[in-house]
Amino acid sequence: MLGLAGAVILYIMNLGQNIKLLREQKGLLQKQVATEVGLGISHYNKIENGQREASVEMLDNLAKFYGISIDKIVHPDNEVPTEVVIEDKTTMEQLRLIQELEEKDKIIIFSMLDTMLTKKKFKDFFAKNVAML
Repeated sequence: MLGLAGAVILYIMNLGQNIKLLREQKGLLQKQVATEVGLGISHYNKIENGQREASVEMLDNLAKFYGISIDKIVHPDNEVPTEVVIEDKTTMEQLRLIQELEEKDKIIIFSMLDTMLTKKKFKDFFAKNVAML
């Protein structure tokens, strides 16, 4: 039986294989598809080889390019997994994975974190100062 990490890696590999198979069925080169979906060839290659996760935006661009739904990319044989595995990653692992995201996705995440941290600081400040009154 696969552990949690194994299940996540298996999912990534299957998605990459699905993307590769779709490209090969259309007789296209990686470079052609990468250009169409707005990725560098190296980034696209890593997705096909299961070394990198595909973003939702990239899957959406692929679906538009091929004229299919994202679901057909993720589940080409209409086989929906019966079990969903959620992996609890350590904070350091999460930070490492964030660094692998596309730049605009990183900006969104860090903006959300800044907003939440600022909110907490204000909340703590007001709680402390109200207690002094």
